[in-house]
Amino acid sequence: MAENAPAAPMMNDTLRATLWMTGAIASFISMAIAGREVSFELDTFEIMLFRSLIGIGIVLALSSLTGRRREIRAQRMGLHLIRNISHFTGQNLWFYAITVIPLAQVFALEFTSPIWVMLLSPLVLGEKLTKTRGIAALAGFLGVLIVTRPSPETFDWGLVAAAGAAAGFAGSAVFTRRLTRTESIVSILFWLTVMQAALGVLCAGFDGDIALPSAESWPWVALIAMAGLVAHYCLTTALSLAPATVVMPIDFTRLPLIALVGWLLYSEVLDPFVLAGAAVIFAANYYNIWSETRRKPAPAL
Repeated sequence: MAENAPAAPMMNDTLRATLWMTGAIASFISMAIAGREVSFELDTFEIMLFRSLIGIGIVLALSSLTGRRREIRAQRMGLHLIRNISHFTGQNLWFYAITVIPLAQVFALEFTSPIWVMLLSPLVLGEKLTKTRGIAALAGFLGVLIVTRPSPETFDWGLVAAAGAAAGFAGSAVFTRRLTRTESIVSILFWLTVMQAALGVLCAGFDGDIALPSAESWPWVALIAMAGLVAHYCLTTALSLAPATVVMPIDFTRLPLIALVGWLLYSEVLDPFVLAGAAVIFAANYYNIWSETRRKPAPAL
């Protein structure tokens, strides 16, 4: 019995990471709804700008109230910049995609992100690409193919944007994981909002015209800001508890949920292939989590 005791912390951390990811999933779905609601008034750069400005205020206020403001420090700024450029690019492509193709399709293509994580993690994080993780990722990607059924006849720039967003989010995920080795979550979130606000000003103001949200749009913009921060806090916490190749496939569960949201709110067709693909994705998630929580640490030499 004593020999198996060290396995408990690993199982506990993986399950805790899974719980944090449920918060991230709920936040991402809320952000998709709010993003679509304001897309008729603001472009993607403007959405990112105002979201980030609100986010700066939220991070500073909460860090001050909790006594954690001292954790914000200007360290590893190169990694912060790479992480935030990757995320800024992915997020803008994502906001564009949700306005031109069905939400379930956007999320399905976004779920190729774990495949990119699998490829990037050994290079950036030094994590091993185990057989179990590889099988889970490939099975999840098979589910995505079932959902999207890509072909020349179904080509759309929204599909390209969603696929590009997945690559951007994967880069953000692996660099977030690397930053959590030395930086606090508060510091990561602070530089997320500051750097992306600066990028938003540059991109939104490139044409010399930055539109302000109307009174009706401000609540949606505020929801985007809050949901984005909560999502990143949950995601960053999950990544601090478990490897990126374990955490990211959990996000696959967003697919059936967003398909239901699209059907209820926007009358998007609830395609049976979406449900079939979701079943494959759920199976891949279960296999991955089940395997990770039962892995035993290597015996001490």
